[in-house]
Amino acid sequence: MGGKSVRILVAYGGNSPEREVSLNSGKAVLEGLKAAGFSVSDGCIETPVELLESVRSERPDLVFIALHGGWGEDGRIQAALELMGIPYTGSGPQACSLAMDKTVSKVLFEKREVPTPWAVEIGPEDLLEGRGPLERLREIASCQGLVVKPCCSGSTVGVTILKSEEGLEDAIRMARSYSERVLAETYIPGKELTVAVWGEGKSSFALPVIEIRPRLTFYTYEAKYTPGSSEYLCPAPLDAETTERVKAAAVSAHRALGCQVYSRVDLRLSPEGNPYVLEVNTAPGMTGTSLVPKAAKAAGWEFPELLGRIAESSVKAIRNLAGK
Repeated sequence: MGGKSVRILVAYGGNSPEREVSLNSGKAVLEGLKAAGFSVSDGCIETPVELLESVRSERPDLVFIALHGGWGEDGRIQAALELMGIPYTGSGPQACSLAMDKTVSKVLFEKREVPTPWAVEIGPEDLLEGRGPLERLREIASCQGLVVKPCCSGSTVGVTILKSEEGLEDAIRMARSYSERVLAETYIPGKELTVAVWGEGKSSFALPVIEIRPRLTFYTYEAKYTPGSSEYLCPAPLDAETTERVKAAAVSAHRALGCQVYSRVDLRLSPEGNPYVLEVNTAPGMTGTSLVPKAAKAAGWEFPELLGRIAESSVKAIRNLAGK
């Protein structure tokens, strides 16, 4: 696969809270694929129906998914494209669904012995008044710190870090405005890291580790997508042994969810040098400040080459799955 004979539809936009990020990703991917020599179509859409109509009319060789959050990243659009017989980039429906649901991811991480912070889900039926299950969360927030976030969202949307029990109820309410199920997770002090993982199964491997140093309190939505709001160190200034532990944890998380082609694994590194996996992103950002392109560049892949590799590896993965 390669060259201008391959027709790629770049799907981006959507209607999730991450739409603006997706718009930036899609535009960058369009330009990058053109630079790599591919024939590309602009698939800027708002609804899944619009995307499927574009696919039906254009019948591209590949859909490059630059959608973030919601139906564009949780496996639904991937499943629809499979039913239509259209190859797409990245992981399959099951891995996307597992990665999007942070509670389910946690269960799988623990089963596969992937290091991850302790967490508990707060369901829609759990009341915020009285003692109940929230009493333990208040104690954890006061002693260790607590991260409250929607179970099914990304880009740090709806996330609150608490260093005391004050504001716990407000944090849960905000997270619930994005997802009726909320995850409360023990806060891990230390360094913010991310690792791009390439491939699938036993052949998967980690690209150079990135350390993120936000200039704000923590790595918020604004810190992620506002140029100059964070400092990125790639490769991260870690000793060789720590680097290998971080990479091993990231690859284990990628494999635990059954991810294909590429993903981005977000971690915290404790002051003792222990990595903790927070989540796996199956459709990570591709903007000018995005992390997978930074890691790829450190590995020697310029942006157009990275996109070409994603396209080629995605088609190969789908053909292998179909037994072709």
